[in-house]
Amino acid sequence: MSGISRRRFLAASVAGCAATTLAGSKKAFAAGSFTGYPDGMGVLVDLTRCIGCRSCEAACNKEQNLPAPDRPFDDKSVFDETFHGGTQKRRPDENAYTVVNRYQPESSNKPIYRKVQCNHCNEPACLSSCFVNAYTKTPEGAVVYNPKVCVGCRNCMVACPFNIPGYSYSSAFDPVVKKCIMCHDTRLSKGLPPACVEICPQEALTFGKRKDLLKIGHQRIQTHPGRYVNHIYGEKELGGTSWMYLSPVPFEEVGFDPAPGNEPIINNVKDFLSTVPMVLAIWPAMFTGFHLLAKKQGNHGEHDHDVAQHHDEEGEKQ
Repeated sequence: MSGISRRRFLAASVAGCAATTLAGSKKAFAAGSFTGYPDGMGVLVDLTRCIGCRSCEAACNKEQNLPAPDRPFDDKSVFDETFHGGTQKRRPDENAYTVVNRYQPESSNKPIYRKVQCNHCNEPACLSSCFVNAYTKTPEGAVVYNPKVCVGCRNCMVACPFNIPGYSYSSAFDPVVKKCIMCHDTRLSKGLPPACVEICPQEALTFGKRKDLLKIGHQRIQTHPGRYVNHIYGEKELGGTSWMYLSPVPFEEVGFDPAPGNEPIINNVKDFLSTVPMVLAIWPAMFTGFHLLAKKQGNHGEHDHDVAQHHDEEGEKQ
């Protein structure tokens, strides 16, 4: 389906998409008890080992054939970038599916580096919120999407608790959402680790079955209790994720939500999101109505003007 036809799909939804949309939403929102595939793969990120070399960013860029960055990957000045008044650091976007950020926690005498990418939730809010079913949670553990059916509605961006999906603002006629797919097509589906994992010189990223990674993580914490916070972020948060983290400092000091809860996020936002597709289906008709109304009023104005002019001409003749 081309970009133009997808745009036409949204326009055509005025007549017939409302019922289909709600049916699709109900199907998506049936989620709530799925806890992931038992043999799904994942990655354990050890923040005590990351040195901020950004090799993972370079490997992702090459593997996914993304545009070259404005600054080279060995340029560490990117760590100084902040947004929204200094409250937000770099995040993935359409040209970078993973980024590394630097933090200087109060409880640490040295900087901590954190890799950010899609966490590939066990029960993805992006999947549950997508009314065209563009997202899939694969048995391998990755959350992938089909850009051919994506209509650029950005429901998933609203739903994602980690603020991950990026929007292709640069493509005016074919805007879709883009994100890390854990190298599913080129590597994961073939039994290979993601490119970022393979390239990491510090072995900060450990690839394996999620259930095995949890054992490894808990073993590290038990063996080195003074090195790690006694918690694996992603083990239970929001229903669990395929990418999980070990940290030497409290997670909120390196940009994590400290209390996201263990319940999948979709259980809390599904009532709101169920109305979003309906809005997307209705807005073309709404604006078409405004246009027709304005045009009609304009025609009335022209008619009144013509009538008045005609009366003036008749008066002059008399």
